[in-house]
Amino acid sequence: MSEIARKDAVQSRPYAILKVGETASLSHTVDQRDFDLFSAAVSGLGHSALNLEVTDTDPAMLQLNWAAGFLSLLVGTRLPGLGSQILSQNLTFGLPPRDGDVITASITLKERNEAARSVTFQCSCTDQNNNAILTGTLEVLPPKIGLVPSEERVPRVRVERHERIRAIVARAQTDQPVATAVVMPVDEVSLNGALEAYNARLIRPILVGPTDVICAAAQRGNIDISNCRLFNSPDGASAAASAVEMARTGDVALIMKGDLHTDVLMHPVMASATGLRTARRISHVFVIDAPDYPRLLLVTDAAINIAPTLLDKVDIVQNAIHLAHILGIEVPKVAILSAVELVNDRLQSTLDAAALCKMADRGQIKGGLLDGPLAFDNAISEAAAKEKGIVSPVAGQADILIVPDLEAGNMLAKQLTFLAGAEAAGVVVGARVPIILTSRADSAAARLASCAVAVLMARSGSGT
Repeated sequence: MSEIARKDAVQSRPYAILKVGETASLSHTVDQRDFDLFSAAVSGLGHSALNLEVTDTDPAMLQLNWAAGFLSLLVGTRLPGLGSQILSQNLTFGLPPRDGDVITASITLKERNEAARSVTFQCSCTDQNNNAILTGTLEVLPPKIGLVPSEERVPRVRVERHERIRAIVARAQTDQPVATAVVMPVDEVSLNGALEAYNARLIRPILVGPTDVICAAAQRGNIDISNCRLFNSPDGASAAASAVEMARTGDVALIMKGDLHTDVLMHPVMASATGLRTARRISHVFVIDAPDYPRLLLVTDAAINIAPTLLDKVDIVQNAIHLAHILGIEVPKVAILSAVELVNDRLQSTLDAAALCKMADRGQIKGGLLDGPLAFDNAISEAAAKEKGIVSPVAGQADILIVPDLEAGNMLAKQLTFLAGAEAAGVVVGARVPIILTSRADSAAARLASCAVAVLMARSGSGT
């Protein structure tokens, strides 16, 4: 569910039916827009829903007040729900939430006060690493009767996004994390990414690179790497080669990119004699959770193959279909993208799309339902497809988007992420082990999701 304030999501439970032990929670991946919107909403009011000071000169306090407001949203929409009034609070604040954190607000009904007809909740807000943002208690006056919100009064506020990505992370978590070579984690961003995945019970990191530089980065960032094995390699090229050798010998089941260029990491992976090639061409897939699209969207290839040929695209499609199966999409619908939806001999992408569809008809591509060429709008919008007169089981319902080339795919994925509020997990497929490609611009949630997708691939028994 992407909008917790929808009419069918807003609860209203009067005092008479509330029971000690009842719980409710909300999760949300925050970004700077949340803090900006909150600041704008309370400007001139001087207080949040919990009567806490808001000052635009203190970003940390603003972020903590946002968390308090998020907690009050949980009270006002879920438990007790519509018509509730917060009478008092006793809150202790911890770390402020950061851009990209996955915040979970939780409340548990602790006491009922018969005389005042009020209830006391034990409450908390935590991030994806279970760090406390706030803890304490709330005294709440529930509604006297159950209320039903009118449609026009329900605010259209999106607060619970990326639930599909969060479900992937939850599915991948285990008490047996996957051994992972983290290549050149020599900065705080890549070290934090590895440690967040470790704390989330996804991977067991082996930090590969110059150990003195890795330790210095950990010290600068106050990052605890005591639970990580270190493997000394003097530079990026040798660290990448060492990670590939670990994968070949079975010491690790995943490789994760740190602070080095993708081509440096991929060079030993692609080596014909000593690399991690399989019968299929290696490609990259973004697994995208876009708030306004009703299903996961796989975009490929946006990072490895610059200008793929028709035969390259056969493997790119097959790799994506196999990953879709691992993610639980039984018969993925594959849209072969171009600028138009009609075959045109001057547009090679339309010719490739037609050929790929015929190859699927003849069994040369298996496990998915292909159609193309399709333009982006009629691939993801049933209304657009209908307007164009396109009759297709794929049009408007695509699970996989096959882009014409790397430039198109890279721009599409980044537009969805930075303009449409999507979260994207990136992984290299088609190699003997999955390879996690992360970027410094990725949010903490995106890095975690990339690890989770790769973990599910590793557990399926193949890099593809």
